[in-house]
Amino acid sequence: MNLRGTYISGTGTIDRPAKRDPQKQDPMNPTLTETPAPVNSGVIESRQNRTREMQLIPEALARAHMQERLKEAESERRAQSLITARRMQRRAERASLRARRALAMAVMQ
Repeated sequence: MNLRGTYISGTGTIDRPAKRDPQKQDPMNPTLTETPAPVNSGVIESRQNRTREMQLIPEALARAHMQERLKEAESERRAQSLITARRMQRRAERASLRARRALAMAVMQ
């Protein structure tokens, strides 16, 4: 019996499973070979598939969002690495020029 005083059927739906314990729940894909298939079983099955797909949409969106963020982070890391490499190159060029000047000054004296 549920909170409203009515009895809950044994099968339940995707939105409202019959039992709260996941180990005791009925499988989401019941085998249709055990019972004779009704005339409109294709319609029911496609409706269930649509319902499952609708429930998985937020998960797919979150996965795509995370992949996009990972690509952005990787691109940001590459850009930062390039900036650092250019800065180090300029520093090395300045040090090389200072060394040449110092050598030239030492030779001139």
